[in-house]
Amino acid sequence: MLSVAIEDSWKEKLSTEFGKEYFSQIVSFLKAEKASGKIIYPKGSDIFNAFTFTPFDQVKVVIIGQDPYHGPKQAHGLSFSVLPGINPPP
Repeated sequence: MLSVAIEDSWKEKLSTEFGKEYFSQIVSFLKAEKASGKIIYPKGSDIFNAFTFTPFDQVKVVIIGQDPYHGPKQAHGLSFSVLPGINPPP
């Protein structure tokens, strides 16, 4: 099973998913894309930030979608936000 760095309550809820073949395939695909020179946003350590910053029992709604990030440092794993000092995408 892959090790994913997220908050413990989410890790408990999602651990079976992290061990499934489809998840391994996604990880392999992203690693291959990055190795081929493709740019992947957000950086790997930020992909699960939403799960890192909010424990499962504090979540009321989950909205799944694709964020419109176009440039470096915009994406940081939280939907439709950028870090302070970073211009938002158009």
